[in-house]
Amino acid sequence: MDLSRRTFLNLGVGTAAGAALAACGSSGPGTSSGGGAKGAAASFWFLTGQPGEGIRAKAVADFNAANPDNKITEQRFQNDAFKTKIKAAIGAGQAPTLIWGWGGGGLKSYVEAGAVEDLTSWFGENAAIKDKLFPSSFPAATINDKIYALPCETVQPIVLYWNKKIFDQAGAKPPESWADIMNLVGVFNGKGIAPFSLGGQSRWTNMMWLEFLFDRIGGPEVFNAIFAGEKDAWNHPASIDALTKVQDLVKAKGFIKGFSSITADSNADQALLYKGRAAMMLHGGWTYGGMKNDGGDFVKKGELGWMNFPPVDGGKGDPSDTVGNPGQYISISSKATAEQKESAKKFLATGKFSDNEIKGWIDSGAVPIVKGTESQLAASPDAEFLKFVYDLSSKAKFFGQSWDQALSPGASEVLLTNIAKLFQLSVTPQQFATNMNAVLGK
Repeated sequence: MDLSRRTFLNLGVGTAAGAALAACGSSGPGTSSGGGAKGAAASFWFLTGQPGEGIRAKAVADFNAANPDNKITEQRFQNDAFKTKIKAAIGAGQAPTLIWGWGGGGLKSYVEAGAVEDLTSWFGENAAIKDKLFPSSFPAATINDKIYALPCETVQPIVLYWNKKIFDQAGAKPPESWADIMNLVGVFNGKGIAPFSLGGQSRWTNMMWLEFLFDRIGGPEVFNAIFAGEKDAWNHPASIDALTKVQDLVKAKGFIKGFSSITADSNADQALLYKGRAAMMLHGGWTYGGMKNDGGDFVKKGELGWMNFPPVDGGKGDPSDTVGNPGQYISISSKATAEQKESAKKFLATGKFSDNEIKGWIDSGAVPIVKGTESQLAASPDAEFLKFVYDLSSKAKFFGQSWDQALSPGASEVLLTNIAKLFQLSVTPQQFATNMNAVLGK
């Protein structure tokens, strides 16, 4: 899947950001100096595509201007090219000094290969930096109780949206429980309106439902056991319950007809919501920008509602928890020279989270990963939604990382394949669990 679509929320540019990230090739004035070559400057690779590319590049330029004798070179890559290039560079011991990424499973593979620095003591020496970041961003940066990356940039929780106009016409209220969700399925089907929009062909959109149901039914420990590779972890009773509930929703015609042929990359799922063909949609915070950009007056008129996923009756999970992208992450290559590592640490301490960088993210329509930006967010024309994202992300006791980012690339592909089959009712919950247990820890 294209992780770039979930890299940042963009209100001003809308779908243009996705198009920019889909462009091929790499760009940028800098050159890399991987592998810790003696005397070489510290290097930083990151993604193209606005607004993120410009904000990252300015952070480097500002740092270099303040440190003319200690500059960092930079090189920019399109999303898919970056993932291929960084994997090869790390394998060859030629990684850039600063490694940008998504944390989770990719970071875990770097740690197991001995490719990145343990930053635990650095955070101990720079407690003020850690204290300014959302606590929920750190689990995806932590492997075996040690921190290997700096959480940075923006937060992107998954949100339950609804069409207020459609709800008003049906005399319905937003769901406060899983039972309410199932009841609303009957209400909207009875009026010829799809209860939920879903771009099921993209597969990762289906995954969001399982992420929330696992959390709401069993709490964070259910997926944490899977991430840790514990034997038979997918067969937990809460797992089977969640898998069963998803199929109950499919069987009840909870999703729009033909959802398995609808793509999220085309934003067709969003259009179904703002055009009133579907009453609700579970999707990333970044889709607010797409609906604002493409949906005419839908957002402007206040017809879009949003909320966190409701609790499941009898579930152990905390309803304040969320899932999605708790941040982006930067690690330091263990193969870099001592001088390069010092430059990298100085950049992490002084080049990130500057006032200019935080303003850049907010101006782009995103919620930075740092605390204390409420007044700046309040000045945005989208203040109500941004405040919701800020409160949800900063107050969540647990912010579960998207599973296909948390797991290894190999296990992620098996996961997405089986999720598609689950939603198509071609595997049972038990068969799903068995198939996924076969790739635990791989």
